[in-house]
Amino acid sequence: MQDTEGRDVELRYFRDVDGREVDFVVVEGRQPAHVIACKWADAPIDRGHRYLTLRFPAAEAWQLSAVGTKDFLSPEGKASPPSSSCIAFHRVCSEGS
Repeated sequence: MQDTEGRDVELRYFRDVDGREVDFVVVEGRQPAHVIACKWADAPIDRGHRYLTLRFPAAEAWQLSAVGTKDFLSPEGKASPPSSSCIAFHRVCSEGS
């Protein structure tokens, strides 16, 4: 598959034998480029999300919540905003282009 800029990427799901999981992992050049965990409500940074972002620090990492209102930040500085923040940010960026 290709992203919006024409780069070859793969969309994967991650789960290991210890039960750590991440909903979406976008892989580019055999390395995770984006790590995205999805939650329904506010939640601290998920352990699967933290595990992958520690192993692949160059990957852009997000944990989104559907109805949450709080922002969380992991000890490593990874963001977990409510999805409404991301949607509003996307709207502003889209209107500006």
